[in-house]
Amino acid sequence: MSENMKNREVEKIKKRRIRISSKRQITIPSKYYDEMGLNGEIDCIFANNMLILTPVEKGNDSFAEEILEDLIAQGYSGQKLLREFKRVKKRVRPAVEKLITAADELAREASAGYIDKTDEIFNDDEEE
Repeated sequence: MSENMKNREVEKIKKRRIRISSKRQITIPSKYYDEMGLNGEIDCIFANNMLILTPVEKGNDSFAEEILEDLIAQGYSGQKLLREFKRVKKRVRPAVEKLITAADELAREASAGYIDKTDEIFNDDEEE
């Protein structure tokens, strides 16, 4: 199978109509839930009159380990290590949030000319 054909398979759009409850709740089909590896929480993004649901990335523990490894390599230990770890950790979240804000802005700019072709792709009114 050519690389181009593999890419087309990856890009297939899946569509399924789901009901919204009176409490504005939805149920994610189990097939999508499993394929995305969801586990309790999702990020919900609103852009261009669309909702985009993405898995929440859980990587904070390994990042904390990297911070500790770096601080130990710098010679910190004992109470000094703990104080410096807390100081650095407080600075991480604002930095990550700043990166996310910048990425969101780039995504908005990139999707400004987006044309939704869902109906065209899934049109059931084909002539036979």
